[in-house]
Amino acid sequence: MLTFRQIPGQVQSVRGLHGSFGCLSKVSMSKFETDKYLPYEKLDKNLEIVRKRLNRPLTLSEKILYSHLDDPKNQDIQRGVSYLRLRPDRVAMQDATAQMAMLQFISSGLPNVAVPSTIHCDHLIEAQVGGDKDLARAKDLNAEVYNFLASAGNKYGVGFWKPGSGIIHQIILENYAFPGLLLIGTDSHTPNGGGLGGLCIGVGGADAVDVMANIPWELKCPNVIGVKLSGRLNGWSSAKDVILKVADILTVKGGTGAIVEYFGPGVDSISATGMGTICNMGAEIGATTSVFPFNSSMGKYLKATGRDQIASQASKFKHILSADANAHYDQVIEINLDTLEPHINGPFTPDLAHPINKIGAAAKKNDWPMDIKVGLIGSCTNSSYEDLGRAASIAKQALDKGLKSKTAFTVTPGSEQVRATIERDGFSKIFSDFGGVVLANACGPCIGQWDRKDIKKGDKNTIVTSYNRNFTGRNDANPQTHAFVTSPEIVTALSIAGTLDFDPRRDELTAADGSKFKLKEPSGDDLPARGFDPGVDTYQSPSMSGDVKVDPKSDRLQLLEPFKAWDGKDFEDFVLLMKVKGKCTTDHISAAGPWLKYRGHLDNISNNLFLTAVNAENGEMNNIRNQVTNEFGKVNDTARDYKSKGINWVAVGDENYGEGSSREHAALEPRHLGGRAIIVKSFARIHETNLKKQGMLPLTFDNPSDYDKVQPSDRISIVGLTSFAPGKPLKAVLKHKDGSKDEITLNHTFNEQQIEWFKAGSALNRMKQVAAGN
Repeated sequence: MLTFRQIPGQVQSVRGLHGSFGCLSKVSMSKFETDKYLPYEKLDKNLEIVRKRLNRPLTLSEKILYSHLDDPKNQDIQRGVSYLRLRPDRVAMQDATAQMAMLQFISSGLPNVAVPSTIHCDHLIEAQVGGDKDLARAKDLNAEVYNFLASAGNKYGVGFWKPGSGIIHQIILENYAFPGLLLIGTDSHTPNGGGLGGLCIGVGGADAVDVMANIPWELKCPNVIGVKLSGRLNGWSSAKDVILKVADILTVKGGTGAIVEYFGPGVDSISATGMGTICNMGAEIGATTSVFPFNSSMGKYLKATGRDQIASQASKFKHILSADANAHYDQVIEINLDTLEPHINGPFTPDLAHPINKIGAAAKKNDWPMDIKVGLIGSCTNSSYEDLGRAASIAKQALDKGLKSKTAFTVTPGSEQVRATIERDGFSKIFSDFGGVVLANACGPCIGQWDRKDIKKGDKNTIVTSYNRNFTGRNDANPQTHAFVTSPEIVTALSIAGTLDFDPRRDELTAADGSKFKLKEPSGDDLPARGFDPGVDTYQSPSMSGDVKVDPKSDRLQLLEPFKAWDGKDFEDFVLLMKVKGKCTTDHISAAGPWLKYRGHLDNISNNLFLTAVNAENGEMNNIRNQVTNEFGKVNDTARDYKSKGINWVAVGDENYGEGSSREHAALEPRHLGGRAIIVKSFARIHETNLKKQGMLPLTFDNPSDYDKVQPSDRISIVGLTSFAPGKPLKAVLKHKDGSKDEITLNHTFNEQQIEWFKAGSALNRMKQVAAGN
């Protein structure tokens, strides 16, 4: 097992370090872990073993995955079939998910993490009035959680990025991502690191615990979707429009079970951070991750962020960092960047795409509010120096004509480095003069951390953002907020006009003096000519010492109690907690926003279970029938009543159940409150795995129309568990209130190891059994 050591003087000096690091024969993976080296030679050797076995051209995705196999000589490799056992290079956790991940790691009893790992404080900072004040307030309100994460990181060997550092994915891009990297992160937008040629995959906290515990990480061998880019981005079109178009083509579930791999001559016209934007939002199509081949844009970005030697080494190993000629893709999409138009996607789903010249007509047809209340730029998807520079170039044109934003306008820098650099280079002043507010370096409104005051809940309104996700209530908890996703420069232009049907390519604005003018195309450098200003040092290097304490009276943190093991019997006559109608993301199952503060306290956060999911029985949210008392009540109250009476339950859902954020609380909460199975038409990848990890049964209807056979008052038995085996379907018996029955077939994707998780009660329980030799 690897160990960490303190680097003398590291905390004081490392943020400002530029140039090369490491030594001639070995190059460090990052400037924060100078004794952990790039794995290129090992990856190359592993890949040669796999090449000889498969004897065919390989995609880039396959090269990175297969070179990280735990056993490249014997691993079965079939796309869409095999479960790969992999050895990731590192783990990254944001503060909301890190709480549960570290609580699980602590309960494992292990002394320290086995791979380089980091915690990033970005989710718990609520946007209210502005960066400094919001950050100070967050440090005060969340002191207990931050102290827990800092002390746990210090003791178990996890680097800790303090609040104000920036958003996890931008910190990874600036400091840790490299071509060929295999990283798992406890956030669905971890794929952002594909902008530097790494396979960065979003997972639940339990998966992170496996890797930190030196257990091979398991992933069903993904298919590979190729996106061939030709031409060059130009005019008002940006990298964001590439992924908005891909989302249009593939929809929110079209990438499920696949890696999206970009290639073709158009790749070279996109900056590294632009490629990061595209990969980041690949989470919205359900993709396992997305990736670009190593190219000159990545080399430039690595050098600009003080990683010259990594760029040099990547150039030497370019043969493992790009696809082979004639590599096979399961599907190929072609996009000509020369003709790609600016897009605006939404509302309520990120795959509802509109070219900018058609959004106005769509809004009028669907009665979407035309007036824009707020424009919001930044987030983990679009907060690079280039993004904010292009947006500032538009705002500056308005200022020069005597105009400001007609809407409220917010800016979220992705990192302290970006914040300091845009302040030095004058962008922040432009945004301020424009009427904007620069928020803290954190997720903020993108994940619902927004104390919005300009409307009341229930007011129908429109906002435009450069974010990635726009599900109902996502940004401000108001189900009537129509959120549209687009590029930062389009958000800025629309904020000047104040209306959704403005096309800056064609439409004129009226200057303060009454003259008419059109906005010029956005402009901006992909990297700062004067280099990055590192800003304030916010990193804590682990010392492998200290204590970690959790107050048993805390309402923010709670040590975990193991779930009960399976009793060896079929599930007989379980009640149906709820039949969910329509879209059910992890936001619907476990809301974020004000609930984020309870991410470290399983019992408290379970009060938000299925808070905004629609009950098929009555079309209402958070109002379900108690099958024992026949009274309607809140979901969590009903589930707690069942649990108090020793009654287990199942829930039923629709298509792509559990899409969206990687939050494992959407699996932990049902398990904690007595749930044992979730039966749906189809699952999103991360959520299905999270359910398995917690000892739940994620099952799918063999015949999707069987969803219609489920009645609200059913008692459901799941039979065949005594002979539970990979590839062998289970049966469900639906016992209806009138005495009739329906027997239906249920499919699953469990392999032998995952069945052991179920039998043990959870993956963590099984880990302890293995450690004890059982």
